[in-house]
Amino acid sequence: MLLAAVILIVAVALIFDFINGFHDAANSIATVVSTRVLSPNLAVAWAAFFNFVAAFGGNVHVANTMGKGIINFEMLRAQGPSAVLAVIFSALMGAIVWNLLTWWWGLPSSSSHALAGGMIGATLPVLGFAGLVGSGIAKIAAFIVLSPLIGMTLGIGLMVLSTWAVHRQTPLKVDSWFRRLQLVSSAIFSYSHGTNDAQKVMGIIAVVLFGTIWQDRPFHIDWWMIISCHAAIALGTFFGGWRIVRTMGHSLTKLAPIGGFAAETGGGVTIIALAQLGIPVSTTHTITGAIVGVGATRGWRAVKWGVAGRIIWAWVVTIPAAALTAVVFYGLTQVVMRLAS
Repeated sequence: MLLAAVILIVAVALIFDFINGFHDAANSIATVVSTRVLSPNLAVAWAAFFNFVAAFGGNVHVANTMGKGIINFEMLRAQGPSAVLAVIFSALMGAIVWNLLTWWWGLPSSSSHALAGGMIGATLPVLGFAGLVGSGIAKIAAFIVLSPLIGMTLGIGLMVLSTWAVHRQTPLKVDSWFRRLQLVSSAIFSYSHGTNDAQKVMGIIAVVLFGTIWQDRPFHIDWWMIISCHAAIALGTFFGGWRIVRTMGHSLTKLAPIGGFAAETGGGVTIIALAQLGIPVSTTHTITGAIVGVGATRGWRAVKWGVAGRIIWAWVVTIPAAALTAVVFYGLTQVVMRLAS
């Protein structure tokens, strides 16, 4: 019975990873589609490929943060396998429901923060505030603000440098060069997306396994977790998320290939650098900041601030909304467990 429950929760975690790729596909391909460098079908295949290639980057710092840096893993494990399974299932369902709602509404919210919120909300009924790792949560909360600002700064800097480097060239030649370079920048961003987002679910799967059937083993991330999570997110990316593509690629600001290159490179470099520090940032927040930064180099009126404001509100409410949803699911799981017993 326990083994079957573990397999089910691991399957739900991989489904979340698939939905994460589906939900965040727009982040990886919005600029390259909006600048018409790649067709939508080629763009999602390109992004999915680099999502998977990121599995071989050799870094699992974000996975360890998600597994032990938000909730106190040892305290949760001490509550027994049933508590571990109930908490993780509720956390995943809270994040999945919020992701699907924001996908339906066309809002590019953060899967990273939805999962963090789900973990927080599902843990509180079991362990209370003592079960939360305050420093880890504070770090994630700080980078809700910092990651888009860093992405914006790099986006502005790269746009200014790129424009200066080609200011004597004809617009046709500039467009031709940056259409090719945007293939590289899109690959960088898709790689960073895999590096950051696939690792979140590795941490969750590790909590499930080392908190239940492998309680006698030390917490670590196995190779098969890495491969399966990257495969799931790559498949999700391949099936896309067109409602959010429209918001990210067209509604925020109008991008040319040179702007797409600057935004994708700025966002991708930010995410890769922060992943090395084990900080599970939002790819959505970061690329949005970079796109806004690139648009702002043409003047503040080039950015549709009403759309940006809608996106920011989605960022603000994601963690509490996912946490509240996870609390509801935890209550439902307890009712079902009592009825079953």
